[in-house]
Amino acid sequence: IQAERPPLFFQMPINQKLFGLPKICYLNQFLLRKEMKMNENYSEITKHLPHRKPFLFIDEIVSIELGKNIHAIKKLSENDEFFAGHFPNNPIMPGVIILEALAQASGILGFKTMNKTPEEGSIYVFAGVDNARFKKRAIPGDTLHLFSEVLGSKRGIWKFETKAEINGDLACTATILCADRPA
Repeated sequence: IQAERPPLFFQMPINQKLFGLPKICYLNQFLLRKEMKMNENYSEITKHLPHRKPFLFIDEIVSIELGKNIHAIKKLSENDEFFAGHFPNNPIMPGVIILEALAQASGILGFKTMNKTPEEGSIYVFAGVDNARFKKRAIPGDTLHLFSEVLGSKRGIWKFETKAEINGDLACTATILCADRPA
């Protein structure tokens, strides 16, 4: 038997027979709450971004202050498609994908600040990048913390100061422009 998740404890009679679990099993409420939070977080992300897998590079929103800043996370796995070719036997997350992840975090911040969604006919496009610098490699197993701060907006063009960190170390910085346009 191969499974991606541990067996569900609330199906106790089946699990006891298949896996030899003890007769008394307690529901791990912490894990249940954490999973519910992640599912809610995913639906919140997809509500404010038109991107879908494999081109969705935000896994979780840690915090957001509308009109000011956002902290999001991308968890890197060896199963991420870009690692297969960049580079075989030495996987490194491409810098342009780190920039895209920062732009997606910025897009969520912009959409939520304007109280808009892609379903309403608005789309946030990556309009430009300035001063991009890469300081540390992102590899499978890393958690990329994405930070974006609003610098200003004018006629639907938003400017963000962004950075990506791995274990508290700076991995990338960039100034990103995103444009709010009709879909």
